[in-house]
Formats: sequence, structure tokens, C-alpha cells
Amino acid sequence: MEHYLASEFHRQQAARRAPAYQHLRRSLRHAIENGELPAGQALPGERDLGKQLGLSRVTVRKAIAGLVADGLVVQRQGAGNFVAERIVKSFSKLTSFTDDLRARGLDPRSRFLERGVGEVTPEEAMALNLSPGAQVLRYYRVRTAGDQALALERTVVPQAVLADPALIENSLYEAFAAQGIRPARALQRLRAIAFDAEQARLLQLPEGSPGLFIERRTFLEDGRVVEFTRSFYRGDAYDFVAELHSEPGT
Repeated sequence: MEHYLASEFHRQQAARRAPAYQHLRRSLRHAIENGELPAGQALPGERDLGKQLGLSRVTVRKAIAGLVADGLVVQRQGAGNFVAERIVKSFSKLTSFTDDLRARGLDPRSRFLERGVGEVTPEEAMALNLSPGAQVLRYYRVRTAGDQALALERTVVPQAVLADPALIENSLYEAFAAQGIRPARALQRLRAIAFDAEQARLLQLPEGSPGLFIERRTFLEDGRVVEFTRSFYRGDAYDFVAELHSEPGT
């Protein structure tokens, strides 16, 4: 690893005119993205990096601070700097936020910002195939892995499906399962966004940080829509994958 990082650092220096901390930041980013520094691994200490590359600790600290701001590195007080875990979410399987985090050995939690019952709006009625005047459960929450905020979710569920907002403690899909409700499929749309000031504050990010917006409608086997969720995911914490198949004869 030390040889790779030194080689990459000198390559960056030769290729661009920029402050030394930017060269180091790019070199470390390259090592993370190429798997030379895998998720969860501790970075070399500031003193060791500086000695190895002939840099001051101030320069090393500034480079690492940039990686922390990018979401590629997390700082653990008293333990050091570590490559951030990225969560792989498949677009090929119908899974929940809770499922995705538990599959990575993480601790999924929710912090509710809003939770209640109200009359369906025209947009919600269209998404859920409901009649005007129907009652729905609405909740808005911060989804976290332990104490780290990863996503914001706004979810609407017909009250005919779940009677009480209190039924949803952490996982909507666990609440469904407890009521014998088994979603069969979902339609999702994804697009890139930049977080506004309020979203960035809730996710503990700088305003304008990149994110991913996902809109999901979930269906039962009989075609009824049981969920309309709009999620805002940190772009620095997620990788989205989908398995693709060619059509016969192509």
C-alpha cells in the first residue's frame, strides 16, 4: 500500500500543478476507488503519511479533511481515520432500507420528523390510486446507520392498509409483514440531485452536496399500491446496481 500511494502521489504531482494537499487528496481517493484502501480500513497515521511522502502534518490533515467532506473517510475520535463503508443497493430486488443495512452488518435506525394521518393530496391520490378524501398515513424521517445519517424518506401509505402510524417503528416492511401484507413488486425512478440547505443540515453535509432521489411505488400481487416513498440518499454512501438481461434473439 505504501509503495502504491507514494507512486500515485508522485504521478499526481507530475501531472498537475496544484498544492501538495490536493495531490495527496487525489491519491488517497484513487486508492479508495481502486480498492487499494478497502471500506473499513484505517488510513495510515498523519505522521506516517507525512514522513513517507515528505509532507507536513498540516498538509496531510488538510487532504484528509477534504476526503471526510467528500464522504470517503470517517473520523473516529481516539481511533483514527477510516475508509467509509458504502452500501450497495440492488435495483433488481425489492428490499427495504433496513434489509440493505442489516445485510452489511450495520444498525438501521430511524428518527421521525413528522408522523400522522391526513387526507390524501391530488399527487398522492394519483400515485396510490386512491379516491379524493381517502385517509393516508404520512411520515418523514431521517434514516441512519447507528448515528450516521444516510437518507431522508417521505412515505405515504393508505390508512386502509395500515391503520395507525405507530405501527411503523423502524421498518415499514416489517410493519407490513406483521399485518400479513406482502409486497410483490415496485416501480422506482432515480435521478441525481443537489441537497438544499434543509436536507443538507439533516444529513450533516454541506449545502449543494450530491445526492440521489428515488421515488418508489410498491404493489401487492393484486395490483393495489401500498407505498409511495420519496427518498433522498447521500451520494457518497451508496452504490446502486442492477442486473441486466438481454432479450432472446438479441
